[in-house]
Amino acid sequence: MIRIGRSVTISALAFALASLAAPSAQAQSAETTFFVTSNGPGKGADLGGLEGADAQCQKLAQAGGAGTKTWRAYLSTQAADGKPAVNARDRIGKGPWQNAKGAVIAKDVADLHGAANNLTKQTALSEKGEVINGRGDTPNRHDILTGSQADGTAFSAGDDKTCKNWTSSTQGAAVVGHADRQGLRDDEPSKSWNSSHPSRGPDGGCSQADLKSTGGDGLLYCFAAN
Repeated sequence: MIRIGRSVTISALAFALASLAAPSAQAQSAETTFFVTSNGPGKGADLGGLEGADAQCQKLAQAGGAGTKTWRAYLSTQAADGKPAVNARDRIGKGPWQNAKGAVIAKDVADLHGAANNLTKQTALSEKGEVINGRGDTPNRHDILTGSQADGTAFSAGDDKTCKNWTSSTQGAAVVGHADRQGLRDDEPSKSWNSSHPSRGPDGGCSQADLKSTGGDGLLYCFAAN
């Protein structure tokens, strides 16, 4: 009996020490300040405007254990109907930002939009800490909605680059970035994480089918703004 008691005590002590040494997955998730959405709302580029896109980020952050922060979707809008343009870079706080595994992708806004940022297929993880399918995967989902120029600013009014400022699945097109920064072929140069090409497809460019046809799924970049 004495031996059994000591064994149990030692085992319990070892377990307690291991628990203290290794932070829980929930604790790690609480430190997340950047992720790519694991799914979109399902209506193509109709996100319900910026408000609906932010709500999608907030909902998935909550499910991933980081819902106490204020989350913003990395999206720009164009000037329309008397409203000024909105720049994605101005919506996301000051940084630094890190993924669900603790890897810092950028220390501030300038770093995020510079050549030395750490946003790659291996670091552009979902709120679940999972890699987003890219070139060579089935299905490819590397197209991320941004509606932005490479410096994170909005496009000028005129040609629709934001599917009616994220309110339409039938009209316009949406500029996307590639989360893996890869082209579709080996002979293509590296692509921008936030401004690779406009969406296109059988319905024009904004439906869920359109987004999927060019390697997307209506996914978003989400940043903790506080």
